[in-house]
Amino acid sequence: MTNDLSVEHPSDLEITLSRAVDAPRDLVFAAHTQAEHLKHWWGRGNPLDVEIDFRVGGRYRYVEHTPDGESHAFRGEFREIVPNERIVQTFEYEPMAGHILEETVVFEERGGQTVVTSTSRFANKEDRDGMVASGMEDGAAESYAVLDNYLKTLA
Repeated sequence: MTNDLSVEHPSDLEITLSRAVDAPRDLVFAAHTQAEHLKHWWGRGNPLDVEIDFRVGGRYRYVEHTPDGESHAFRGEFREIVPNERIVQTFEYEPMAGHILEETVVFEERGGQTVVTSTSRFANKEDRDGMVASGMEDGAAESYAVLDNYLKTLA
């Protein structure tokens, strides 16, 4: 697997993104769960406000500030955490309140890389199609490219 983002639509209610990252699994997990790391890469590397209470039942809120002066807020709740292996959380784009998806993120070590696989499950096909149309796949690819560069600074 290269570092390119793989995108699949396994059902009318799901999107699966998979990406190999050149870093150990514990570091990649930390980059997904700790504010001091998230602010460097999530949201395509744009300035990011991060509030995170990383525990089952805890919540998060990220506000991305784009170069055009816009702000985009996202929030959710952590439902399951298996350290360095798996996170199940909700995800909601605040301007579209009530359209909540459940995301499962799995971290696997393979051949010196960490493969991050995220499966988002939507309430209905319209929400799934709306997410696809929003450009989220490009945004995720951009964010993972920024993550690669950020992780190199930690080596």
